[in-house]
Amino acid sequence: MTASSAAINGATTAAGKVARHAGVDRLFHWLSAACVLVLLATAFLPILGVEFGWVTIHWMTGLVLMAAVLFHIVRALFWRSLRSMWLGVADVHDAAAIVAATLRRDATTLPKPGKYSVAQKFIHHAFAVVVLTTLVTGGMMLARIDTPWWQRNPYLLADGTWGIVYVLHGLAALLLITMVMMHIYFALRPEKRLFLRAMIRGWITREEFAEHHDPRRWQVDR
Repeated sequence: MTASSAAINGATTAAGKVARHAGVDRLFHWLSAACVLVLLATAFLPILGVEFGWVTIHWMTGLVLMAAVLFHIVRALFWRSLRSMWLGVADVHDAAAIVAATLRRDATTLPKPGKYSVAQKFIHHAFAVVVLTTLVTGGMMLARIDTPWWQRNPYLLADGTWGIVYVLHGLAALLLITMVMMHIYFALRPEKRLFLRAMIRGWITREEFAEHHDPRRWQVDR
């Protein structure tokens, strides 16, 4: 395996450890998570009666998240392997096998994924769609507030168009609440904590790699 392919697919960090997430990717994950939590808090706490100056915090946090997402997109396109996150034929087979094993209550026949399981790929794409929806609609809504860089222009779009923008933004925000709760729940489950540790420290052990991954589908440096 070449050094470049090892960097893309994962590499041994030390004896008995396999690199799963680079430091920059972990930084993006936790920065995005913090931004999403702040955005949700500033969006829904005022509705619950908690009064504070939330507007400035909300739109400035949105800009930080937008910059982080743009950086992640550029990094994914030019410096990462998009194939590792694609949903392909193998993932369809995995999903069918998981359903069949669940119905038979036979966990021994569950297929081993590559670096990311079909569930992890699905939640990634779901977050991508929902977060991009909030960012695009939120970016459009910035035209309705005064900032240090521009003055508000509520007439940029027709009233009917603004209604669609607000509905999409609110719907995406509600979906984010549910998705974040599900994400935290599964991250804290005992059998999934190796992935939480990997997102904090960057690595899994060789034993975890052998137990949870197919080395033919996720090739790491030996």
